[in-house]
Amino acid sequence: MGDYANTPFVIDPTDLPLVILLHPGNGKPTIKLTRRPVEGAARIAGPLAALLGLVHGGFDGDALFFSRDLVIEGDTSASLALRNAIDDAEIDFSEELMNLTGPLAAPVHRALLLLERRTGLYLTRPEEPAW
Repeated sequence: MGDYANTPFVIDPTDLPLVILLHPGNGKPTIKLTRRPVEGAARIAGPLAALLGLVHGGFDGDALFFSRDLVIEGDTSASLALRNAIDDAEIDFSEELMNLTGPLAAPVHRALLLLERRTGLYLTRPEEPAW
């Protein structure tokens, strides 16, 4: 994240009664959930489904921004650095949860797929097309 490795970010899922303070901590990130307003160099706000879709690469951040489904306030350079770091990390919440559940990984995977279908929330990173 370069110059922004110690920059706090406010992630605001607008359809939930909480905000997330993400502090990259120079490679040792911390996350704090709170119902109170918090300060950060940048605020990224939008519905939870859109925010999760951004993490998994299921949604195009530019399209969400220009359609006003995603709001970015504050230091846009910091927001871009965060976006690039998340894209590079290729985060997959579903895979991470399955790794934590050991022998229950297969039923957890099926439950997560069902949850995705029922809620529309992206929890699994989409496959990259093979060209």
